[in-house]
Amino acid sequence: MWGGNETESTNFILLGFFPEFRYTTALVSIVLLIYMAAFIGNTLLVLLIWLDSRLHTPMYFLLSQLSLMDLTLTSSIIPKMVANFFSGWQSISFLACGTQIFFSLTVAIGECILITVMCFDRYVAICNPLRYPVIMSPRMCWQVAAMSWAGGALTSSGHTAFTLHFHICSPREIPHFFCEVMAILRIVCEDISAYEKAVVVTSILVLLLPLSLILSSYILIFLAVLRMNSPEGRNKTLATCSSHLCVVGLYFGPGMCIYMRPGSAKTPKLNQGLFLFGTVLTPLLNPLAYSLRNKEVLCSLKKLMGRFQSTR
Repeated sequence: MWGGNETESTNFILLGFFPEFRYTTALVSIVLLIYMAAFIGNTLLVLLIWLDSRLHTPMYFLLSQLSLMDLTLTSSIIPKMVANFFSGWQSISFLACGTQIFFSLTVAIGECILITVMCFDRYVAICNPLRYPVIMSPRMCWQVAAMSWAGGALTSSGHTAFTLHFHICSPREIPHFFCEVMAILRIVCEDISAYEKAVVVTSILVLLLPLSLILSSYILIFLAVLRMNSPEGRNKTLATCSSHLCVVGLYFGPGMCIYMRPGSAKTPKLNQGLFLFGTVLTPLLNPLAYSLRNKEVLCSLKKLMGRFQSTR
């Protein structure tokens, strides 16, 4: 009996998103459909990259890691959110809450590192093509991928443990659709000003530093593109870079608005909307940004569909 009460006291209540919205059922259904499309799209993109030898290049290897991170992020949040809504069960255990915080932060930080490396990959390919096979070797690609996952996991572990060690005010209701650090800090019953400063510092390191490196690299890339004599080569390079810039905006935009905007904690509805965009729409738009604008991916998809039809 005592154990049951103790377990209950450590649970959290997820209030969900936009509780006053009249058409929440329709909205959740749309979110579920988008999640399924994003899951299928990213899974298909990973399979195409792994199965087609023509896509065994550093750029596509890094893209496959980005898709794996998207799958990890959406699958750790959306299924639980949908299940809670349709079952009417808003409770989430302490362990499940910590798991959501850990994976969401791991992926968010890992994606920032990975996108920066993807930009460096384009910089080397365009500005230093002769040394590209040496610099972006298969071993180097595996190392930077492991660094992205490990860097995100280590940083996330510290923030997850520190966030959950605070005393939470009863009734432990989180004004969000998943366990998110800033939302949990709003229901903490002690002074957390020092930790909030640490979150800001981490945000600067994770968001602004990579973003400044990305923008600097793209300035050099566009200067190199302007010096190209071949219109065909220039157009192909711009198409690839524009896809990557779209991905940069999709990932960094919501994160900067949530963690670096003054008074962000006072606008929970806007934060939920931005998180909904980042956890649902961004993973869907990522494979679309690369597949619809990339002939190699489209050719690989047609080849795979041809094989599938020939076996029937």
